Amino acid sequence: MIRAVLDANVLVSSLINPQGIPAQVLDAWRAECFQVVLSAAILDEIGRVLRYPRVATHHRWSEEQLRQWLEDFAHLALMTPGTLSLAVIQEDSADNRYLECAVEGAAAYLVSGDRLLLSLGTYQGMQIVSPRVFLEVLHR
Repeated sequence: MIRAVLDANVLVSSLINPQGIPAQVLDAWRAECFQVVLSAAILDEIGRVLRYPRVATHHRWSEEQLRQWLEDFAHLALMTPGTLSLAVIQEDSADNRYLECAVEGAAAYLVSGDRLLLSLGTYQGMQIVSPRVFLEVLHR
């Protein structure tokens, strides 16, 4: 099964716009078309962003619902140890957490809308693609 790391922006976008391309990626994961690879650092970022007031107005979850969603997501994903440290992206060092997770989890894809990550194209054999491109891969 394909392993993929999903950038927090993909997950948050999927919750804000349930009809968009990122939501279709999440639907494909729910349909077991691929396996999500996740680290504690990425999970923390997702939780932080989902708590932003401008984002919370879209999902309208209580703190308990949010905590449960994060817990369920982590339980269903392949969690990495989070011990690898990389310094590939200098302009925004926080983006390195996605590369670290992908390498540790032997992911074939990193799915992101982040221009710095996308500009790499590939890293250690892993493809870094937009949600749209990833959907095309899954539909092949």
